[in-house]
Amino acid sequence: MEKCPITGEPMSMDDIVPIKTGKIVKPRPVQAASIPGMLGMFQIEWDGLMLSNFALEQQLHTVRQELSHALYQHDAACRVIARLKMEKDEAMSLLAQAERQMPMSAPTATTINASGLSNGKRGPADEDMGPAGKKTRSGISSSIIAELTDCNATLSQQRKKRQIPPTLAPIDAVERYTQLFSYPLHKTSKPGILAVDILYAKV
Repeated sequence: MEKCPITGEPMSMDDIVPIKTGKIVKPRPVQAASIPGMLGMFQIEWDGLMLSNFALEQQLHTVRQELSHALYQHDAACRVIARLKMEKDEAMSLLAQAERQMPMSAPTATTINASGLSNGKRGPADEDMGPAGKKTRSGISSSIIAELTDCNATLSQQRKKRQIPPTLAPIDAVERYTQLFSYPLHKTSKPGILAVDILYAKV
């Protein structure tokens, strides 16, 4: 009789279950056959573990940067929203004050317009008064009219004294003019003659 190594209870051969295992045993690698080889295997596994840890740290750093950038953007957006809300509240308060003041100022303006106008005409207080209580007319004053009249008379006399230049063609010569050539301009939307010049040899 044998005892169970775990529970310590007696066991028989009927309590044992046969296990089928493969007869082929996986050989150990050549490096594991010696201590230097095992040290090399441990070094390779350590290097792989360190590389994996470094990659995880890089990913963590990138995620932290993205998170801080998103937090800064969120904070800036909250500040902008708060400033816009404050400006909106100020504008609404100013608008409310203006609306409260409009009913008070409208009757005053109506009273002023009613007192200043009488049957669609200007009141005596609105008219411009000159010296000695005389009404002044808007427009060109009499002194400017006198200067314009004197200038017109002077220029008319100078034009009458002007002599006709001898190079000026007489009327009968102009009446005998005939058309020799015609070069009409094309439209600017199509290619063609867009500019002209005088050839004095043909004139």
